[in-house]
Amino acid sequence: MAPAHFAFSSAFLLGLAGLTFHRTHLLSALLCLEGMMLSLFLALSLWTLELNVMNFSSSPLLLLAFSACEASAGLALLVATARTHGTDRLQNLNLLQC
Repeated sequence: MAPAHFAFSSAFLLGLAGLTFHRTHLLSALLCLEGMMLSLFLALSLWTLELNVMNFSSSPLLLLAFSACEASAGLALLVATARTHGTDRLQNLNLLQC
């Protein structure tokens, strides 16, 4: 395995481990998701460059646009929960409440 592939896969796995084990705050969960998306973007860009395939050249940009939309929706959720509940701790959120 090339060092670049190892770095991107370990960055993705670290983000996934952070999401599963350290999800006390909504902000930390959003940061782990963003790290996972960025590692996927870099890996997809590297894969496209290595194979010299022009069919997939727009895929990294599409993934980056999706990541930006996901980040903005997550920050809007963070602001909304901080205003209604007073904190961003995930234990205080109740999905059955309106």
